[in-house]
Amino acid sequence: MTHPIIADLQSRYTAKRYDAKKRIPQADLDVIYQAIRLSASSINSQPWKFIVIESDEAKQRFHDTFANKYQFNQPHAKEASHTILFAYNPHYNKEFYKKVVDAEVTSGHLPAEMYNNMLDGAYSFAQANTDESGFNGNWTRSQTYLALGNTLHVLARLGIDSTPMEGIDSGLIGELFKEELDGYVCGVALAMGYHHDGEDYNHGKPKARLPMEDVLQIL
Repeated sequence: MTHPIIADLQSRYTAKRYDAKKRIPQADLDVIYQAIRLSASSINSQPWKFIVIESDEAKQRFHDTFANKYQFNQPHAKEASHTILFAYNPHYNKEFYKKVVDAEVTSGHLPAEMYNNMLDGAYSFAQANTDESGFNGNWTRSQTYLALGNTLHVLARLGIDSTPMEGIDSGLIGELFKEELDGYVCGVALAMGYHHDGEDYNHGKPKARLPMEDVLQIL
């Protein structure tokens, strides 16, 4: 099949080594940041925060979060052009959702007379995923993966390599980026940049996916 979308996904892969000398152009970063902001989420909750690791100081701090485990991902901290920390609100509440509904009315997406219906009705889904302590992190964390998938495709379209990393120390990131996270939790990170020619063993290899009939069922 020849289609731009399929070409994007065929070219996308998980980079294993980055060329630290290559930086993502600002114009592309602007596209990435807008795209990530426009990602889908359940009830349009947007229970996330995206922290971009760009400066040498921030890269060193991120590098330090690999002190105890997942050292195989540690080189990306300094070699990748940028890394995004995908953080979620583990105690998403109605007051935060109110900001979303306010934005929906302001944008013209939601008629003002539907405000209370949306605030109470849609939020009931969040309540269904919230325990007695107010924790709904399992639900809000899932939303960050919608944003991650969206970002991966955007990077492929832009010709930028990437490495999604669950192999991060969420606890230590919480300590070393406590001020920036402000109660949010980083569950996954995304390194971005350009592969290192000759050292990225994953680059240029053919896709290895299960046959269509094994994963797709049309009823």
